[in-house]
Amino acid sequence: MGHSIHNEQERETVTNIVMIPSSRNHAEHPPSVHRVGVPPKLDLMKEFKHTVKETLFADDPLRNFRDQPRSKKLLLGIQAVFPILEWGRRYSYKKFIGDLIAGLTIASLAIPQDIGYSKLAHLPPQYGLYSSFVPPLVYSILGSSRDIAIGPVAVISLLLGSLLQEEIDPVLNPVEYYRLAFTATFFAGVTQAALGICRLGFLVDFLSHAAIVGFMAGAAVTISLQQLKGFLGIKKFTTKTDIVSVMRSVWQPVHHGWNWQSLVIGVVFLSFLLATKHIAKRNKRFFWVAAISPMLSVIVSTFFVYITRADKHGLPIVGGITKGINKSSVEKIYFSGSFVGKGFKIGLIAAFVALTEAIAIGRTFAAMKDYSIDGNKEMVALGIMNVVGSMTSCYVATGSFSRSSVNYTSGCQTAVSNIVMSVVVMLTLLLITPLFHYTPNAILSAIIISAVLGLIDFEAAWLIWKIDKLDFVACLGAFLGVLFISVEIGLLIAVAISFAKILLHVTRPHTALLGNIPSTSIYRNIEQYPDAIKTPGIVITRIDSAIYFSNSNYVRERVLRWLSDEEERAQQMDRPPIQFLIIEMSPVIDIDTSGIHAMDDLYKSLQKREVQLILANPGYRVVHKLHESKLNELIGDDKIFLSVAEAVQTCSSKLKLDV
Repeated sequence: MGHSIHNEQERETVTNIVMIPSSRNHAEHPPSVHRVGVPPKLDLMKEFKHTVKETLFADDPLRNFRDQPRSKKLLLGIQAVFPILEWGRRYSYKKFIGDLIAGLTIASLAIPQDIGYSKLAHLPPQYGLYSSFVPPLVYSILGSSRDIAIGPVAVISLLLGSLLQEEIDPVLNPVEYYRLAFTATFFAGVTQAALGICRLGFLVDFLSHAAIVGFMAGAAVTISLQQLKGFLGIKKFTTKTDIVSVMRSVWQPVHHGWNWQSLVIGVVFLSFLLATKHIAKRNKRFFWVAAISPMLSVIVSTFFVYITRADKHGLPIVGGITKGINKSSVEKIYFSGSFVGKGFKIGLIAAFVALTEAIAIGRTFAAMKDYSIDGNKEMVALGIMNVVGSMTSCYVATGSFSRSSVNYTSGCQTAVSNIVMSVVVMLTLLLITPLFHYTPNAILSAIIISAVLGLIDFEAAWLIWKIDKLDFVACLGAFLGVLFISVEIGLLIAVAISFAKILLHVTRPHTALLGNIPSTSIYRNIEQYPDAIKTPGIVITRIDSAIYFSNSNYVRERVLRWLSDEEERAQQMDRPPIQFLIIEMSPVIDIDTSGIHAMDDLYKSLQKREVQLILANPGYRVVHKLHESKLNELIGDDKIFLSVAEAVQTCSSKLKLDV
C-alpha cells in the first residue's frame, strides 16, 4: 500500500513549543489519563452462541415470536412459511384492480419472451410458457416480494443452454437433453432451498455488484449476437457462445445463407420495439406501450407471414407449439446414473446466478416501496418453486428485471399480479398456442435483443470506474470472460476476482500515519488532512483492520517501515529521535494468535531500537486477548491508553523529561 510522507517543517517547529509541556508544568499539572477497561473473562459457550447468531441469524427472525401466546406463535409460524396468509387478510378490491392490470400487462410481455428464451435454452417453445405458469403460482404463495415477476430470464436460459449442450446434443438426443434440463432445475431448487433453510444467504453476497454488472453486460452482448441466427435466418450456427465463433458463423454464409425476409422483419420490428422502450422511458405514463409492443409485434408479424405464406419461401418460423398445460416430469428427472452429477453441477451454477438476480431485484423494489424482504425466506421460496417446476416440465425460473420493472410501473400491489400472469399463460397454453405456428423466428430474436440490451448498464460501469478501479477490473474481467470464452468461465472469473479483492484487503490492510488537527485533540490521517501536525519524537500509526494470521506479518513490517521512514526524516531535519510508537487500535476489531505473536515481535524489535510501544483505544476483544496472552504485562499496562490524545500527552511529557 503506497503512503506519502507528510512534510511540514514549520508546523513541527510550532509543535515543539505548543505540544510538549515543560517539566515544571507537568509536575504541577499531571496529565489526566483514563485507564482502559479490562473486560470480564469471556464465556466460551456465550461467545459461540453470539457468533452463530450474528452469522446465521443476524436479522433475528424470531423476534416477533417473543412474549406471544402459543396460539399466536403457531399463527405467526404459519404466516412465516406462507406469507400470502399474512398479507391476504388485508387484501382489498382496490389492490386487486392494480394487480389485475399489472398481471395482464406483464403477461403480454412474458408470453413472447418465454417463447424466445426457451430457444436460448435449446428447449421447445412450450417449456418457456410452462415456466411462466407453475413457478409464479408457487412463488405467490411462498414469496415475500410484492413486485418481483417470476419466469424464465435470458441470462439463465443462455447459461443452461450452453452448459447442457456440453453434455448432451439437443438435436441428436432431445429426450435425454430435456431430462438433464429438468434434473438441473431440480438441483437448482434444492440448492436454493438448502441455502435458505441453513441461513447461508450471505454466500450470494460474495458475487460483487461490479462483477454482476460485467457478467450481465457480457451475457447481454452474447445473447444479442446469438440472436443473429434468427435475425438473419441462418440455418447452420455454432453451438459455442464466444464472440469469435459466433461472428464466424454469421459471416461465413453472408453470400448465400442470409434470409432477406428475416432481416427485414427483424430490423423493422427491432426498431419498433426500441422506439416504444424509448417512449416509455421518456414518459412513465406510456409504460404500457413498451409492455404490449412485444405481443403486438408477434401478432402483426405472424399475421403477415400467414397471409403471404412467407414460410414457403424460406422464412424460418416457430412451427408447432404443443397445446395444453404442463405435464408431470417427475419420472424424467435423473436420480441415479452419470447424469446426476452433471445435473447437480449445472443446477448449482444456475442456482447462484438465479438467486443473485432475484434477490437483487427484490431488494431494489422493496427499497423503492419502503418494505423489507427476508433474503433467506426468498431463497426457500425460489428453491421450492424450482423443485416443483422441475416436476412439472419447467426449467429454472427466477425474477426478471424487465418484467418486474413493468410490474412495478403498472401499479402492482401484491404477488397476485403473478397469479394473474399465470392464469393468462395457462389460457394461452390451453387455447391459442396453435396461433403461434407462423410466428417468424426473426421477431423472437428482435424481442430478445430489445429485452437484453437493458442489461448493459453503461452508467453503472462508469460509476464503478470512478469509485474503485479494482472493482472495475472485476467488472471488465467478467465481461470479457463471458464475451470471449464462455458464460460459465465469465462467471468463474467474476467470482475469482471478487474473492481476490477480499483477500487483497484482508492480507494487505490499510495503514495510516496520523497527525493532530490544529486546535483540537483529534488525530487523523495526514493524507486526508494535510494540515494535521506530527509530533516530534513520536510516530502515530493506525491499523484499519483486524489482525489475523493472513496479515499479521504485513502489519508488523508496515509499522516498522513507517518508523524507519520517520527516523530517517528526523535525522535529516535534525529533530529529536523517535522514542515512542503509538498504534491507534480502535479499527482493530479482533486479533488472533498470529496477531499476538506479531505484536510481541514488534515490541521486541522496538526495544532493540530503544522505542517504546504504546497502544491506544484497543477494543473489547483485543484487550481480552492481550490479557489472556499476558502481552499487556510485557508492554506495560501504563502504556495502553484510552485515546491517542492521552497517549500523546503522556509521551510528550516523558519525552521532554528524557531530553
